Amino acid sequence: MHDIEALKTALKQLIVERLFLDIAPEDIADDAPLMDTYGIDSVALFEIIIGLEEVYGVTMEDEEFSLDLFENVNAIAEFVRRKLDETQ
Repeated sequence: MHDIEALKTALKQLIVERLFLDIAPEDIADDAPLMDTYGIDSVALFEIIIGLEEVYGVTMEDEEFSLDLFENVNAIAEFVRRKLDETQ
């Protein structure tokens, strides 16, 4: 079982770094709608997916992709935790 709070903190850092957001990672609320609040588009989503693959070794199959997975940090963290738990 992975520490979900630590995972959320790391994901916020990844999002800020990958998307060059002018915001502190800790200022991203866990439940903030990423696309609406931070203007994240399909290109930015792709960058986040690449980051998840590079940092966590998490791969996303085409049939798994859903915008709901990237609705907010909580949703991304749950997806990553599920994928990591599957590989152990």
